[in-house]
Amino acid sequence: QVHLVESGGGLVQAGGSLRLSCAASGRTFSTYTMAWFRQAPGKDREFVGAISRRTSNTYYADSVKGRFTISRDNAKNTGYLQMNSLKPEDTAVYYCAAKDYSVVRDAKEYNYWGQGTQVTVSS
Repeated sequence: QVHLVESGGGLVQAGGSLRLSCAASGRTFSTYTMAWFRQAPGKDREFVGAISRRTSNTYYADSVKGRFTISRDNAKNTGYLQMNSLKPEDTAVYYCAAKDYSVVRDAKEYNYWGQGTQVTVSS
């Protein structure tokens, strides 16, 4: 079992930055893939990016590539989403998620979810 808790959300102006954290407990952090998703009001949950469990390879949605960076610190059992050059369309609830084995972009494949943290970008 894996328990995930996000933090770091808030209100920021367009062009600003935020760093989200995902603190994990339960199983050894390094044994699972970690991803970030987001959901805006009235929209489906959207893949933002993911980091693999062994090689820490990263994968991003086209909409955030070059602006967002995912990382993980296995010693601290924590994952991160650094968000730069934020845009109003990045406004959403951001969730971290975990699964066994390889990275996929389908939210349905992820077994464990945090409660979400709100990110609001004002224009």
